Amino acid sequence: MATTKQKNVIDTPIDRRETFMSLSKSINDSDAGMEHKLHTLYMIQQKDSKIDEIHMLLGELPDEIRDLEDEIEGLKTRVGKIREEMADAEKFVAQKKIEAENSKAAIAKYQEQQANVKNNREYVSISREVEYQQLELELANKRIGEKNARISELKAAMTATQNAIAQKEADLEEKRKECESITEDTAKEEEALTKEIAELKASIDARTLAAYEKVRANAHNGLAVVTVKRDACGGCFNKIPPQRQLDIAQNKKIIVCEYCGRILVSPDFEEDV
Repeated sequence: MATTKQKNVIDTPIDRRETFMSLSKSINDSDAGMEHKLHTLYMIQQKDSKIDEIHMLLGELPDEIRDLEDEIEGLKTRVGKIREEMADAEKFVAQKKIEAENSKAAIAKYQEQQANVKNNREYVSISREVEYQQLELELANKRIGEKNARISELKAAMTATQNAIAQKEADLEEKRKECESITEDTAKEEEALTKEIAELKASIDARTLAAYEKVRANAHNGLAVVTVKRDACGGCFNKIPPQRQLDIAQNKKIIVCEYCGRILVSPDFEEDV
C-alpha cells in the first residue's frame, strides 16, 4: 500500500520591521492565491476601520475620565494635607492657651507678692518678673491669633476643595455613564467584527499580517490597505501612474504606494464589501 508523502511546511520568520514594500519583493503566490490574499487584506482593513469608527464614538471620553480621576485623587491628597495642617495648628493653639494661662497665673502671683515686699530691690525684681510674664502673655495671644487666622484659611480651603471634589465626582459619574452607554451600544458589533477579523487573519501568512499591522500602526488614519481613488492612492492621495493602476487591477502581486507604503488594491474590491 502506497503511503502519501507529507509536505513539510516551513514558516518564514517574522521580521517586525518588515513593511509591504519589502514583503512585495519576496512573496511568490499564484495569481488566484494572490488575489485572495489581497481581497482578504482589504476585508480585514475594512473591519478594522469599522472598529476604529466605534472607538471614535467614545472620542476623548476615556482620556477625560482618566484626567478627572487623577484630578480627584490630587484634590483628595490636598484635603489630607489640609487636615494634617489644621490638626497641627489646633494643637499649637491649645499649647499656647496653656502658656497664656500659666503667664496669667504667674502675673497674679507676682502682683500679690509685690504687696508684701520689704525693700525696693525685691519690688524691682518682682516687677521685672511681672513684665516678663506680660510679654509672654502678649506673645502667646499674638501666636494664638495668627494661628486661628490660618485655621480659618484652612477651613475655607477645605470647603472649596471638598466642593471641587463633589463637582468633579459628579462630572466623572456623568462621563462614565456616557462611556458605558456608548460601549453597551457598540459592544456586540465590535465583538462580531473582532471575531470576523480573526477568521480572516487565519488565512493570511504571519509575515504579511506583521507587515499589515506595522503599516496600520504607523498610519495616522489606521489605513494600511487602500483602493485607488481618482487615479490616486486612497491613503496619501498621491497620483498613481496609469501602468501601475493596470498592474493593481490585475491583482497578481502586492503593489505598494511609493509615497506612503500602503498596499494598493483594485477599486473593484469596494463592491464586494
